Amino acid sequence: MILKKTLKILLPLVFGVGVLFLFLRGFSEQQYQNVITSIRRADIRLIVLSVLLGLLSHIIRAVRWKYLLEPFAGKRPKTWNLIFAVGLSYLVNLGIPRSGEVARALTVAKYENLPFARVMGTVITERIVDTIILLLFVLAGLWVEFDMISGYLDQYYQNLPKGKWFILLLSLTILLWAGFIFTIKSESVLARKIKNFMAEIKNGVFSIIRSRHKTAFFIQTFLIWFLYVLMLYVVMLAFDETKGLPSGAVLLSFVTGSLSIVLSNGGIGTYPVFVTETLLLYGVSKDGGFAFSLTMWSAQTLVLILFGIVSMMMLPAVNRKNANSQANA
Repeated sequence: MILKKTLKILLPLVFGVGVLFLFLRGFSEQQYQNVITSIRRADIRLIVLSVLLGLLSHIIRAVRWKYLLEPFAGKRPKTWNLIFAVGLSYLVNLGIPRSGEVARALTVAKYENLPFARVMGTVITERIVDTIILLLFVLAGLWVEFDMISGYLDQYYQNLPKGKWFILLLSLTILLWAGFIFTIKSESVLARKIKNFMAEIKNGVFSIIRSRHKTAFFIQTFLIWFLYVLMLYVVMLAFDETKGLPSGAVLLSFVTGSLSIVLSNGGIGTYPVFVTETLLLYGVSKDGGFAFSLTMWSAQTLVLILFGIVSMMMLPAVNRKNANSQANA
């Protein structure tokens, strides 16, 4: 059990560092110098603005979470507790992937005196919504940049017969249908996990639809993801190499960057590499793309670390103050 948990922590980290090492191994001394020069020339004001936009998105996420907690809490959870719990979760996720959600639920359950299982259910609902939104971004990216992506893939699959995309799409459809039928009929561990996950998605979506605050919830969800894209775009404007890129490049970079975060601890190693490779499709040099993506990832990660540390210190202080106020009342 200990070995399994250790591997869950180390494997994503080793994968991310390995990807970064292999990527940088092909860099020349001049390219390293170009990266440093590009970062020094970047507009620091826009990078700071991007950081502030990121912090705003985290605060909105905490406020949105309140709408899911209120129905069973019987009270309005303290906003500061929710903000600091979100900050703590990001810090924990950097060390142990996907454990931040549990830490967030435990924190609020403790300081708001709520049942952990119910709080965790709201966190799962949030993550389900975020997963659906991310999938929509992936589909949008594929749709908007289909010609460019298919042209890129043509370089590697030139020997496929005429109508190759129809064949690939048909094959994928058959595989998905077969997987769907297997999941429904099978009682294997994997099939049960998939069915449980689909049930959680259904329950989560319906709980939001039945909520009295569903309009506010969806507006804030839009704002969160709008800010995510905007903070990437703002950093692009800070670099000469990326400031003139089309909207499709922003969208596709956001998609690949978001997916890379799933593969390692907070995107360590994978984020700069994946985004740099994406920008190569738009004619951005490898060193220019790496300077941008490294700055984007470093700035946001540094803020998450600081936000998490501050949250960890403030949670006991804020709740101690509240407890003293109640005792004196």
